Amino acid sequence: MPQEKVRYTELLPHEFRSRLNQRPIAYLPLGTLEWHGEHLPLGSDAIISQGVMMECAYQFGGIVMPPIHLGPDRSNLQASGMQLQGMDTADTTTPHRQLDGSCYWVSEGFFMALIDTILEQIKRAGFLSVFADGHGPSRGSWVRNLEERQARFGLKLFGVTSDFRDTWRSQMDHAAQNETSLVMALQPELVDLSQLSSDREVWPQGVGGQDPRDATAELGCKWVQASVETVKKMFQEAGV
Repeated sequence: MPQEKVRYTELLPHEFRSRLNQRPIAYLPLGTLEWHGEHLPLGSDAIISQGVMMECAYQFGGIVMPPIHLGPDRSNLQASGMQLQGMDTADTTTPHRQLDGSCYWVSEGFFMALIDTILEQIKRAGFLSVFADGHGPSRGSWVRNLEERQARFGLKLFGVTSDFRDTWRSQMDHAAQNETSLVMALQPELVDLSQLSSDREVWPQGVGGQDPRDATAELGCKWVQASVETVKKMFQEAGV
């Protein structure tokens, strides 16, 4: 039997009203279009965050917003005039260079304005609470501004704050064992480990964390559920 519809974009108006009345929680996936190694899709950040949030919506109610594919990150202007962003200048990118497919960078100020606009519309639509997570720098920006936005918008806002980092298991590296396992659990047809060298002495470009060649769908499923349980704890402690 197919799962119930939980994505905002797929709901008919009466379905939207029903889910909103049951539990007025919006889930906001913070994604990118970014190099995630040769073995993962460029939309991995959104695939993972949306997948975890869909599982939350199945278990707890609420509606999953469309992912944001723009986000802040470190940015360095080179003497050549080229702007390198995010993993372009990571220790595992040798030499430092523009990694293929990365197409997401915006300034911190633009990202903050974008989030404010989305929150205005989420509130207008009738939601009372929002949980957001995903791409690391986007997660950081969201969490840093959580209390100020909560006061300003009158919404209950949730993120992976320090209170919950110990049990959070989603997107804890960059295209390494954690993210690779999560995509294998959520959309296995999009993962191609054969694109990575079988020589363990050769480290994959632009990958940070434990070896992605040790990733499994079983680990991914375990980490999805652990993260869902953490969201459940957030909501319970806040009385949502």
